[in-house]
Amino acid sequence: MMKHTLMLVCLLFTAHLVAAQAITLVEQGKSTSIRGLSIVDDQVAWVSGSKGHIGLSTNGGQTWTWQQVKGFEQSDFRDIEAFSAKEAIIMSSGTPALILKTVDGGANWKEVYRQDDKIYFLDAMAFANAKHGYVMGDPINGKFLLLETIDGGQTWHQFVAQPPALTGEAAFAASGTCLFTSKRGNELVMVTGGTTARKITINGSKVTDEVLPIAQGQSATGIFSYANGGGHEVFTGGNYEKDKRTDSVACYRPAGKFKVKPILAQTQPAGYQSCVAYLQSSMFISTGTPGSNITSDGGQNWKQIDTTSYNVCQKAKKGNLIILAGDKGKIALFKL
Repeated sequence: MMKHTLMLVCLLFTAHLVAAQAITLVEQGKSTSIRGLSIVDDQVAWVSGSKGHIGLSTNGGQTWTWQQVKGFEQSDFRDIEAFSAKEAIIMSSGTPALILKTVDGGANWKEVYRQDDKIYFLDAMAFANAKHGYVMGDPINGKFLLLETIDGGQTWHQFVAQPPALTGEAAFAASGTCLFTSKRGNELVMVTGGTTARKITINGSKVTDEVLPIAQGQSATGIFSYANGGGHEVFTGGNYEKDKRTDSVACYRPAGKFKVKPILAQTQPAGYQSCVAYLQSSMFISTGTPGSNITSDGGQNWKQIDTTSYNVCQKAKKGNLIILAGDKGKIALFKL
């Protein structure tokens, strides 16, 4: 009797978890593909996208105020870093390569970095705090571009380390999550794709790297996103041109096993995943064009929870708000 009771309790608990893990669409219809997302807390969130579009929510993602940044209507803002409802930094991929900053909620934007040379292509931003941040770009003359700011994005300079790139290797401006920095800003992690899929770690001027078992060897393959939390490291990607393929999409490094090479997930996500984000404990969420997936064991096994296409997912820096965003101005909320 006790055994059957326990089984029933487990089934009911599992059903409750599945029902609770709901992605709810709250916004769509804007002529923009959103790849930039920054959630400050449970109330304030920003998104950035193509055709110069920026969105701001101050009520937990329920409603959004939109603008096209004047003079930059053709820019593709593929990453954004926000610090409040007033202060945010946006990064444009393509030509010109741009970084803009606002301190008045988007009423005015200041151009703080610009490169008109087509060789510059910016992929992602990562900030340790409101003052110290980095921008990663595709290789130039065989080395990945790394920019640094120590004054809150007012000025940018070339970082001391410019990691060598292998032939045919690049990064993906897919969700702004191929670059990660520690809270102290003393460690950078870059993940790459193309001919090879590598994790590159930078500590000061010291650069180390390791090849990971994610799909690689073609321009559309590789690692698109990196996240860590609870001692776990999780990597996602795949092949965005064959986004339904489920082999070699995600790998992980078990918690505390820093000397163990990352291994492929035992149960893979349902296709190409452009973004992964840490939620809590051993739980991560990932998303991509075939839909969204979740793992509760640090990346070993994934379960699909939604089939809608999104580009980016993130949890609030301070709080529990979780948002996903994608093409055609789609924005959704996720509840655990």
